[in-house]
Amino acid sequence: MKLLVINGPNLNFLGIREKSIYGTQDYQYLLDMIQNKAKETGCEIETFQSNHEGAIIDRIQEAYFDGTEGIVINPGAFTHYSYAIHDALASITVPKVEIHISDITKREEFRKVSVTKAACDHQIYGKGLEGYLLAIDYIMRTQK
Repeated sequence: MKLLVINGPNLNFLGIREKSIYGTQDYQYLLDMIQNKAKETGCEIETFQSNHEGAIIDRIQEAYFDGTEGIVINPGAFTHYSYAIHDALASITVPKVEIHISDITKREEFRKVSVTKAACDHQIYGKGLEGYLLAIDYIMRTQK
């Protein structure tokens, strides 16, 4: 199975920014964790991170053509206002899971709104980095 994990703005600063919210593990730790999951499951998992909305949209559109069978996406702050990312996600029919490290329902009011959620099949939040693994498991279960 070929999966794509997309991370939006500032996720490359894991372990640097707001450690009390996002933890002390850095972005490389997350990448290693995902690659270990790939080895464990036999999946091919590509990771992509960008601080640029258009680059994320381009990568989602590329997924339509490259054989991607599922997408895990943490849109970061784009979650709350990017209808363009919503539309890109809605345009492809593979399983999609939106992931958030923190519990967005217990944070600032603007973080409680996800415009991208409706274009996804499932949403996971508040599980820390483990949420990425749960999202991968969810997609694998739906593809059996």
